[in-house]
Amino acid sequence: MASSAARGPRCRERSRRGRSGRGSVTTGRSRSRSRAREGELRELSPLRDLDALDHSEEGVEATKSQKKTVRNQKPKSSPSDPNGPAPVETEGCGEPSRTSENGSVPPPKAPGKRGRKSKTEMLLLKLSQDLECPTPEPICVQKMLGSSEVAEGLETTPGGRPKRRAAKVALLYLQELAEELTSVYQPPAPTEGAQEPDPECIQKKRRSRRRKEEETDSDDPARDADFVPSKEVLLQAEEEEGSDAPLSEVSEPELEVVRGHGGRMSSSGRSKPQCRGLAPNGFHNSIMAPVEKCSSLTCSLRDQKYSQWEFPDWIPLAHKWTCLSESEAALYLPAEEKSPLFSIQREGIEDDGVLYRVNRFNSLQPHEERLDVSFFVGGPVWAMEWCPSPEGSAASQYVALYCHGSMEETHSVAGLHGGPALLQLWGLGTLQQEQGSADKAGLAYAVAADHGCVWDMKFCPSGAWEPPTTARKHPQMSRLGLLAVAFSDGKVVLYSLPHPGALQRSKRTQVKDGSFHKHVICKVQCIATLQVGSIQAGNASECGQCFSLSWMPSKPHHHLAAGFYDGTVAVWNLLTKSLLQCVRQPDGSLKLYPFRCFLAHDHAVRSIEWCKADSNFLVTAGSDRKIKFWDLRRLYEPINSIKRFLSTEVAWLLPYNGVTVAQDNCYASYGLCGIHYIDAGYLGFKAYFVAPRKGTVWSISGSDWLNTVAAGDITGELVAAVLPDLAVNPLNVKRSSDRRFPVYKADLLPCSPAGSEGGEQVLPKTRLYSEMVTKSYIRFRDTDLRSFKNFPSREPMRRMHTQEVKAELSLDRLQLESLHKVRFSPNLDSHGWLVSGGQAGIVRAHCLVGLASGVGRQLLPERRARFSNLYGDKPGSPSPAEQSLLPAE
Repeated sequence: MASSAARGPRCRERSRRGRSGRGSVTTGRSRSRSRAREGELRELSPLRDLDALDHSEEGVEATKSQKKTVRNQKPKSSPSDPNGPAPVETEGCGEPSRTSENGSVPPPKAPGKRGRKSKTEMLLLKLSQDLECPTPEPICVQKMLGSSEVAEGLETTPGGRPKRRAAKVALLYLQELAEELTSVYQPPAPTEGAQEPDPECIQKKRRSRRRKEEETDSDDPARDADFVPSKEVLLQAEEEEGSDAPLSEVSEPELEVVRGHGGRMSSSGRSKPQCRGLAPNGFHNSIMAPVEKCSSLTCSLRDQKYSQWEFPDWIPLAHKWTCLSESEAALYLPAEEKSPLFSIQREGIEDDGVLYRVNRFNSLQPHEERLDVSFFVGGPVWAMEWCPSPEGSAASQYVALYCHGSMEETHSVAGLHGGPALLQLWGLGTLQQEQGSADKAGLAYAVAADHGCVWDMKFCPSGAWEPPTTARKHPQMSRLGLLAVAFSDGKVVLYSLPHPGALQRSKRTQVKDGSFHKHVICKVQCIATLQVGSIQAGNASECGQCFSLSWMPSKPHHHLAAGFYDGTVAVWNLLTKSLLQCVRQPDGSLKLYPFRCFLAHDHAVRSIEWCKADSNFLVTAGSDRKIKFWDLRRLYEPINSIKRFLSTEVAWLLPYNGVTVAQDNCYASYGLCGIHYIDAGYLGFKAYFVAPRKGTVWSISGSDWLNTVAAGDITGELVAAVLPDLAVNPLNVKRSSDRRFPVYKADLLPCSPAGSEGGEQVLPKTRLYSEMVTKSYIRFRDTDLRSFKNFPSREPMRRMHTQEVKAELSLDRLQLESLHKVRFSPNLDSHGWLVSGGQAGIVRAHCLVGLASGVGRQLLPERRARFSNLYGDKPGSPSPAEQSLLPAE
């Protein structure tokens, strides 16, 4: 008794707990689990004590009487008694429990705080065990635990901490979420002993996805169905609870199930359309689906953004066009009178081995079957653009271009310089998808200028074309388009170009010797000259040369942006009436100053492009290796700035919020040079590698009708790539190599002086054109673009993949085969045509019949009927109703 009294009330309390633990050993796990769960309940429920206080005081009195009964009990045996009870083994443990000094068995350690429990905690503990009246749990806790969870209890770790199986429950929840998204989920059979699922939960599962997103915004946790696992998930976790395997081993088959659902989601899920099988052109339907989407989107957006008639005051006048004589035009003509030798090998057609040499400003007859066109412009091509025409007009197609005067001519980009330049306008005829042009390409006329070389040119997107048969009084001529040209003297000049027929009818000259040049070459008084600075400080050398232009793509097209050598971007308002921005010159032309200038880059702005969907945004690429997206409403900082390799040109296709970039290989890592799609930052997608290239990609162009980009590089290969739907993450695109294909490949091969091919000859290591042209010729290998069936196994595709891996660059010689400019036609009537030119001065036009035929058959008949209603029965002749839309004479 003395020893018992010395031990004090604390030891008696331990003995009482030991005896109570000995009496309920079989439910030790359940009670420890309930204590841990009760602690969570006290934290989760802010009204944890209110339910207990609402009960009568009988539960409290019963608890007190039970404590007195336990306190009056005596130990039945001592540690020295040999007949005492044997040590009791705890269920689920392999080692015997230790006994205290009075023989009682201490209870297992509960995951709670040490010391004596308070009366409130003991009361809540008894109530949680359903001895008196259980406290109802919150709805969110019931959903998270499940009915079987409260009854059976949790397994404790050797350290006494309960296992919550959070990883298993989370993984099973993700599996259930994937099954709901794929709509192929079959609910598992109910487990024996488990309760039936709540009808409310079943009803929530059957709700639509939009309803779930609306409920997610609620603050009520009971309605947050997207983040509360259902009872079926927890029942599956209960079944796997008895397994002693590690978490990684248990999760592996479950991850395979999730991956299986992901595969089904790409084919039969609701997030993507059904794209199985092959299209008629041979491409997979998954490749052609974005093409059809973009063509319809482009058609509808042009109806909103494009105009029938703009700039009615800028009409070409006959007295401002002066034709030059032979002697006067000789200063502006390119030096080379004949093209280099070249041959054309077409896939599927036997090579005849003919070598062609074309005179300056002449062309070859279009091929009857493949429809390709080739002509020689006289020098290296560095600027080129299609002339826009209305949809369905069936009008002749024109291409404006500029070439250097000499094959070896170089220009410094640092300082300003002027000199003679010749802008050429080539007529390609009426380009049809199945027929092409029956006539040869020809030089319609040329414009002689003295502002130095041309780095870029852009036509007004819409509203500048009128039918060639428009009746106008002299000296007005029917207008073909408005052309903005960026010169090396730092000026941007606007020309109003007439139709070639109107110019031929009203040409005037001021020649001295009385002889015209056989081609129409004119000196033209421009409509307007765009210059940086202001009226008080207008200095053309302030920003350096102008390298890039972009015309505002939405009506009224009154803004024009330009990028300069010092990194400045200037924006002009072409319709301004402000005396501070518009000055009328003595000859009648206008001098315009920008209404907005900002420093976009630390070095030259190499490319600038306006967003076609929203004119408040534009993108710039500079020589500081940065690509910047701008919002013109807040120019104090860019929306996003990305530093990558040295970019040469960008193309911003209509339906996407990112740009496709052509890159120089000087800063590119091995294997990463080529064409990349870069997101503007809104969606956060990583860069998508469209096509790898071995050399520098000089130019890139995109077609909104075909969702396709084309690029020409220094190796002489013109490659096109059909883009995926970039509104979703492009990292999920499989086998991107199947989306790109070569249009043609130009190779520089040695030949004997007589012109025949010599196998033992080696290309000379020289940069002089005169030496290179006598010992080599160019071989063009064209791809059959009418069909893409069995394309991966065809020779052009195998050659392209080989070039992407093993291509060699010979930088110690003149790259006569390199391509400098590539342009897709923006017109619906010729939307499948692609024109390209490079160092050799040979410009070629190809039709991507396999891609364009499907789009043309759907849209062209409708648009041509609409054009006939506006302009009359015959294309090019306006109806009386349309005369009111045309400018006054």
